[in-house]
Amino acid sequence: MTTSAGRKVRNKEFKIMAVSVDIKALLEAGVHFGHKTSRWHPKMAPYIHSKRQDNHIIDLNKTVEGLAIALPFLTKVAASGKPILFVATKKHTKDTVKAVAEKLNQPYVINRWLGGTLTNITTITAQIKKLKELEKRMASGELEKKYNKLEVQRYQEEIDELTFKYGGVKNLSGKPGAVFIIDVLGDINAIKEAKTIGVPVVAVVDTNADPTLVDYVIPANDDAIKGIHLLLDYVSQAIIEGQSSAKPSEKEVVVKKGEEA
Repeated sequence: MTTSAGRKVRNKEFKIMAVSVDIKALLEAGVHFGHKTSRWHPKMAPYIHSKRQDNHIIDLNKTVEGLAIALPFLTKVAASGKPILFVATKKHTKDTVKAVAEKLNQPYVINRWLGGTLTNITTITAQIKKLKELEKRMASGELEKKYNKLEVQRYQEEIDELTFKYGGVKNLSGKPGAVFIIDVLGDINAIKEAKTIGVPVVAVVDTNADPTLVDYVIPANDDAIKGIHLLLDYVSQAIIEGQSSAKPSEKEVVVKKGEEA
């Protein structure tokens, strides 16, 4: 295969863990396209391959290396039974992330990050308890029997508002085992709270963000829809692998890593 920079890439296989990562697929998904050079973060230098016109090009070998470390970690967390909190408040990623998190039965935040989601458990728990109680009363018909239509409508509006704010984390009990983030800059508050309570952060890090804020860096384009879908697929496979066993999986899997010819 020939890249848009005119280099040929061939596959070389080596064993890591549970997910088959293909550098060709990363390339085709546009994972390597970074931001404009004027917007770069200097600490991303080790992850940048080159410049093309006014944009940085991410080194996909570094992306594979990042996945090779992050995915086994997520497998281990999932195998321990601890939840993995997905955070993606960018408009073009939220629906996809919600679907993935729900499929994996994991908590998620796709709307505005509410301060204290991880650091003010008392307040958050109280709001979630209120949501669950209202949902239960609405489902049982209690509210319809006790109140008129206008009052029931107001209760439903309150349920909708609480669901919008807390629906993705209403089954999160205690602190998660890890937080997975798509946009480091947009969801910096989630990262800060995770760091405050000692929860490891796995994140997609584009060329305009500081990778030192993240425990497990996956250098990649955080805007390319196809690329995000591909990365989420790898993450999903890693979590499913962990969920399938009570202990971290000992299975080995092949990761395809590219090398220039």
